[in-house]
Amino acid sequence: MKVLISGASVAGPVLAHWLHRYGFEPTIVERTPELRHGLGGHAVDLFSSAAEVTRRMGCWDAIDAARTRIEAMTIERFGRRPVEVDLSRMYAGISSSHVEILRGELTRILYDATRETTEYVFGDSIASLHDDGTGVDVTFDSGTQRRFDLVIGADGLHSNVRRLAFGPEEPLRRWLGGYLAVFSMPDIFEVGNHTLAHMSVDKLVGIYGVHQTGQTRSGFLFRTPHELHYDYRDKDEQKALLVKEFSDYGWKVPQLLEHLESAEDFYFDSIAQITLDTWTSGRIGLVGDAGYCPGPAVGGGTSLAVVTAYILAGELAAARGDLASGLKNYERIIRPLVESSRRIGPKLMGTIIPGSPLALRLMPFAAAALPKLPTPVQRFIWSQNAVGKTLSSVDLFQPQVGQPIA
Repeated sequence: MKVLISGASVAGPVLAHWLHRYGFEPTIVERTPELRHGLGGHAVDLFSSAAEVTRRMGCWDAIDAARTRIEAMTIERFGRRPVEVDLSRMYAGISSSHVEILRGELTRILYDATRETTEYVFGDSIASLHDDGTGVDVTFDSGTQRRFDLVIGADGLHSNVRRLAFGPEEPLRRWLGGYLAVFSMPDIFEVGNHTLAHMSVDKLVGIYGVHQTGQTRSGFLFRTPHELHYDYRDKDEQKALLVKEFSDYGWKVPQLLEHLESAEDFYFDSIAQITLDTWTSGRIGLVGDAGYCPGPAVGGGTSLAVVTAYILAGELAAARGDLASGLKNYERIIRPLVESSRRIGPKLMGTIIPGSPLALRLMPFAAAALPKLPTPVQRFIWSQNAVGKTLSSVDLFQPQVGQPIA
């Protein structure tokens, strides 16, 4: 059975790996001319269930070796004393198994794990889809035409497959009020394996080291009263928006922005969710951010993508050729995860980016105090909210339909 997957970042390769294990023939199409890998992208988190999926794939050792190794953070604010946060203990309190890794490194590792068993087509994209009930005829931008039994969009927040099969992005998107920008630069502040962060009302700036290169990554999170309108593929326009927003910020920001123009890995996007309540239509489906992005940087989207790709492959295999049944069970199983993850984004937006002087005063001390509690106490606290439940309590071992091959 032939499956076309659009998107070669995270959910796509994970899905392809497990589909191949179950006897499917996966093909991944990626619009960029080559893999977007290496040390680019912002840092993402793999929590316990997602980490377990990568262990079953045989990728965990490579992922663990590529972790960011950031163990501590210093939070600064205008006119106040710095606050130190033990990140290693905080992560241990959230999840029994956790790794933070640059998204580009994770993409590279997943590609290496699948390139021998998956057909990759780079520099092309899907132009049209025609589902006739027995298969999907696909026309690519290159003019190539092929037929597949199933098409899955794993192509992110601005999914092309979602647009073709479910309609325009705008009605399906919920803006959470903020934006994220990240880029690489020399380690002019000698941060090493530390994170330096500066907070003010509606703004957060962070600098953290990349041990593989000796460089640093600069991250900017900010709120705006109204949504900004820009071309999400126009990097120059996005850079101008970032400069305008932070031109008079102070702290170390002027030095950071001096390296913006030369940054080759600049990333900018809105912090937004996809609010679809169904993720399959006939022989076309969505996985990861394409179907249910919980919000970049605030919703655990990478872990959710890994876990749901694993579940999708398992349900398709368990259905033994009955794609409609497999897709229906996939939707049923992931629905509680998706709904819970959607509650995370707005809450974390209010935590990570202080929205008031009171939040600005209290948040750093709460972040510093939590890791000092005994790990079992931290785990209990996290287990009482949607964040903890979503990131740590996914059951991979007893799928509701069938038993995936381990």
